[in-house]
Amino acid sequence: MKAFSLAVLGLALLCACTTQKLRPEYNSETLKIQALTPKTLVHVTYLNTNQWGKVPCNGMIYYNKGEAIVFDTPPNDSVSLQLIDWIEAKLKAKVKAIVVNHFHNDCLGGLNAFHQRGIPSYANQLTIDLAKANGYAVPQNGFNGVLNLKIGGEVVENRFLGEGHSKDNIVSYVPSEQVLFGGCMVKESNAGKGHLADANLGDWPKTVAKVKAQYPDARFVIPGHGKCGGKELLDYTMELFKAQQE
Repeated sequence: MKAFSLAVLGLALLCACTTQKLRPEYNSETLKIQALTPKTLVHVTYLNTNQWGKVPCNGMIYYNKGEAIVFDTPPNDSVSLQLIDWIEAKLKAKVKAIVVNHFHNDCLGGLNAFHQRGIPSYANQLTIDLAKANGYAVPQNGFNGVLNLKIGGEVVENRFLGEGHSKDNIVSYVPSEQVLFGGCMVKESNAGKGHLADANLGDWPKTVAKVKAQYPDARFVIPGHGKCGGKELLDYTMELFKAQQE
């Protein structure tokens, strides 16, 4: 596709884990989209909070052969529609699914826009239960353990490996791109502990260790907030929360 230069994307592949400078594809006041690999992109939107102000929140897009899947919604419906429209117009891809990482608003605040467009949503069954209990938008399809979805014939894996940032947090992995979307369970390098109201501090480093063992081939790791990296983000997160226990 003309919008993506293979040469530039090849360079991005080489430098993404070291410089963390992703190639911008779209930039507005409410939405940024950056290329990570030839078929995965990071979408960055903003959540207004009382404690931390305006917080950038990461999600992921994977597209292949005219189909796309989105991981985590923007925090509201209007930005979700902006994201969907961009994918359809620029990637020439139909959004086949939205996967919600956990029940917080930075993951599902804009979920209703996807439903309005007829896009099915998927989440850990516990995420659905927690969303209902808190009066949030509710994902349509629940799973326990593992959910595999196919996008353009390629498998995308979504897996619950234990508690951490929240009771329900999952990770998603695109084997063909070697990209792991860790969500808020994974911290960027040098980050603090962040929002802990729903966290399991004892299990958090153990769960991240399971993630690292489950996906040894991952080259790119996307945290819930901040800069992308490699598996060093998993190591940093484990050490951050192991220190909490000492």
